[in-house]
Amino acid sequence: MKQLTIISGKGGTGKTTLTAAFAHLADHAVIADCDVDAADLHLILTPDIIKQEPFYGGLLPSIDYDRCTQCGLCEQQCRFGAIHSVKVDPVSCEGCGVCAYVCPEQAISMKERLSGNWFLSETREGPMVHARLGIAAENSGKLVSMVRQQAKELAEKEKKNLVIIDGPPGIGCPVIASIGGVNLVLVVTEPTLSGIHDLKRILEVATHFNIPAMVCVNKCDINAENTLAIEGYCAGKGIAIAGSIPYAPEVTKAMLNGLSVVEYPCAEVTVEVKRIWRKVEEYLFAESHNLFA
Repeated sequence: MKQLTIISGKGGTGKTTLTAAFAHLADHAVIADCDVDAADLHLILTPDIIKQEPFYGGLLPSIDYDRCTQCGLCEQQCRFGAIHSVKVDPVSCEGCGVCAYVCPEQAISMKERLSGNWFLSETREGPMVHARLGIAAENSGKLVSMVRQQAKELAEKEKKNLVIIDGPPGIGCPVIASIGGVNLVLVVTEPTLSGIHDLKRILEVATHFNIPAMVCVNKCDINAENTLAIEGYCAGKGIAIAGSIPYAPEVTKAMLNGLSVVEYPCAEVTVEVKRIWRKVEEYLFAESHNLFA
């Protein structure tokens, strides 16, 4: 079983669009949406939820009012202003535990907080594991790891040979949780100054964890000079360009219709996405790995 993570150094580059397309093109794949802070793959794949489980992440103070003397010390010491009139505001609370530490009556205990839910669903492209994090909830990296683990177990159970992971943007903990131990990361970027900057950062993360990477330049024709700069940078670092996708309004129209781009009339983009998929698939399942094949 192979694992492919599609990531981007910044949001809005088109990684979810590409993930949905790959899910349509792949055979025997399990899909995992690990962008748990702002999940949107379900908008294209319209999953039917089969199983729902709670996710507990972080801690939240619980006050025993029978022991509390309302001395106000917890409110004074809370630097986040999360305690008012001996009541905890779960949105403001960071779960640091200072209130429990300073309480002279030991009336405050830290308990696991319900941070969201994860789901096992069925889609037209196969099984999918995804999640929804609550408002202001934390530990999205932990939830990403749980989604990945559930997707892996599901793939083993159903004898699927591939897990396609829609990763979160950025370079933080959730991204690290989404790429650790995978066989390949496909970095989706765009030819803008911010796109180039964040591409370099995410490639440094992949290199640090010794994970093979390919790059896909989306909307490559909006700035030909920057596209050439990306290609030159990748060549200098020995990183393969999987392909370059031109801008097309039909991509947005496909999403508005709840379809992946390869399911919608968009010939030029579809041809390039299929070519990129073939290159990724050949690398994942080839006996000898060559990013420049």
